[in-house]
Amino acid sequence: KEVTVAGKRLALWVREVEILETLLRRADHVVPKGLLQDQLFSANGSLESNAVEVYMHRLRQKLEKSDSGLAIKTVHGVGYLLTEV
Repeated sequence: KEVTVAGKRLALWVREVEILETLLRRADHVVPKGLLQDQLFSANGSLESNAVEVYMHRLRQKLEKSDSGLAIKTVHGVGYLLTEV
């Protein structure tokens, strides 16, 4: 799968694409962290306890550098929300 922003390819790892797809499909809704953990676990077989946070950190950096106009907000104790900047 390929992600483009303003016609430019955004280099993302497979797991980052999966997370971004989930966030885009549920735009304007908080995506529970558990849902993302389940998604990553089923794709990988094993998961470190901080895997979601690591992927979110990387994805946030890449979105910011791409000038996508999107940001990922943390809703503490619940999950993540994709918003426009």
